[in-house]
Amino acid sequence: MKPATPLALITLVVLSCAGALPGGQALAQDKQRVSYKVAAENTKYLQRHILEVGDQPGHQVGLFEIHRIFPTDAPVINGVKLKESWSRGVNDYINGNGTSTNYSIYVLEDGDRFFTVSTTMGHVDAAGKRTTTGVGHIIGGTGKLVGMQGLLRTSGVSDTKVGLNEQQVELEYWFAK
Repeated sequence: MKPATPLALITLVVLSCAGALPGGQALAQDKQRVSYKVAAENTKYLQRHILEVGDQPGHQVGLFEIHRIFPTDAPVINGVKLKESWSRGVNDYINGNGTSTNYSIYVLEDGDRFFTVSTTMGHVDAAGKRTTTGVGHIIGGTGKLVGMQGLLRTSGVSDTKVGLNEQQVELEYWFAK
């Protein structure tokens, strides 16, 4: 028996892998997308702790906790309405410009939860308006949401001096098999 040629081995490996992977269409059908907005009146800063760094004026690091509720028009995640979310994180700002790392827990009406970790970049324009853009990952869940994975994209407006925080969220999620 002759040994297989390198081309024959490569062809065999490629064909074996192609048969083992589901097609892009099959993967795309399992993904779900949800977009929603959380208004300022449904968002509260529960805690904020700020330290002046001292290396330059306006440089602050901080810890925060934000609670959001969905009293009307709650988004639906995997067939169940979202009840509330809790975001806790750390930030590093110079005059309101900089990044934050956010760890969030989303609680559905049936008690199931899912978890995200994200990074947000915020900047203050000449008029003093602070806008944010964020991206992150869904890193798991409980109950019917075990195995949940996905992406989180956010944009928003905030003013921590007056407790204002509005956010637009886009979730794309699926369940690991």
